[in-house]
Amino acid sequence: MRILIVSDAWFPQVNGVVRTLDTVREKLEDAGHKVGVVSPDMFRSVPCPTYPEIRLALWPGRKLARIADAFGPDAIHIATEGPLGLAARRHCRRRGLRFTTSFHTKFPEYLHARFRLPVSWGYRLLRWFHRPSRAVMVSTPSLEAMLAERGFANLKRFSRGVDVELFRPRPKSFLEGRRPIYLFVGRVAVEKSVEDFLKLGLDGTKYVVGDGPELEALKARYPEARFTGFKGGEELAQHVAAADVFVFPSRTDTFGLVLLEALASGVPVAAYPVPGPLDVVDGSGVGYLDEDLARAAERALAIPAEACRAHALNFTWERAAAQFLANLAPIR
Repeated sequence: MRILIVSDAWFPQVNGVVRTLDTVREKLEDAGHKVGVVSPDMFRSVPCPTYPEIRLALWPGRKLARIADAFGPDAIHIATEGPLGLAARRHCRRRGLRFTTSFHTKFPEYLHARFRLPVSWGYRLLRWFHRPSRAVMVSTPSLEAMLAERGFANLKRFSRGVDVELFRPRPKSFLEGRRPIYLFVGRVAVEKSVEDFLKLGLDGTKYVVGDGPELEALKARYPEARFTGFKGGEELAQHVAAADVFVFPSRTDTFGLVLLEALASGVPVAAYPVPGPLDVVDGSGVGYLDEDLARAAERALAIPAEACRAHALNFTWERAAAQFLANLAPIR
C-alpha cells in the first residue's frame, strides 16, 4: 500500500508526535508498504509564535496537491491540524478523496494556558476539522471517551510503543546528587506544568531534562534544581534510567511517550490522575497517581524496577503500526 502522511510536526523537531509518526513509518516500510511524508521542510515557512521549533508552512495548497498527485497514494492520513493539515483536508475534500486524521495534542488547552482562549472555542474548531475524517485516531481509552463526550465521531484506537533496547535499566550512578533523584523530561513550557514539579517539597534532588521558553525563568526561580537542557538518544536514556522516580506533571498530554520510556528503564511514575497517566499507569502497580503530586512521588519510591520494565514490554511499536494500518481508509 502507498500511504501518504501529512504532518505539520516533523524533523528537526523532537517531540512525541514526530517520534510516533517516524517510528510507525519505519515499521510500515519494514512490512513492505511505501510511505511518503509531507512536512514543513518542503515549503516556505515561519516559526510558530511561542513554539519556534514548529515551522508553519506558508500557502502550501498548490504544492501539496502536486506532491500528493505525484506520490499516487492509496490512503492519506492527516496527522495534524496546522497549515499543512488544513491544506491536505481542503485537497481531499475538493477531489472527493477519503482520508483519516489523528488527535495528538490538546491544542484548546494549550491555547487556554497561553492566551486564555476559551477551551470550547478550540474544540468547536477541531470538531469541524475532523468531521469528514473516516477515522479519527486516538491513543487511549480516556482520550476517546473525552472526545466522544465533546461530539467527535469515528474514533479509532492508535496506541503507542517504546524502544525497549534503548530505554532499559542502567546504573544509577550516571546522575549526581542526593538521593532520591526525581526526574522530569519534556518541553519546558507552561502547558507541561513543570513548575508543579519544581515547587514540590521533596527530600532529594530534582532534575529537569529539556528545553523551552520557560527554562531560564524556572532556573532563576529554582536554583536548587538541576537543569540539563535537551538530551536525546543514548544520553537521554542514561538520564532516565538513573532516576529513582519519573515525575510527570502535565495535565494536557494525550499520552506521554516519556512515561513508557521511564517504565522501560525500570523507573516508576508519579503523575496526576488525568488522561495519559490514567491509561498507561493506573491500576498497573508501576506508579502512583494523585492530585497531591509530592505524595505520589514519595509512594512511587517503593515500586520495584522489575515491575515497571515488565509493564512497558506490553507496549510495542509493531502493535501500534498494525492499528494505524487497520484504521486507514482507501482514498476512493
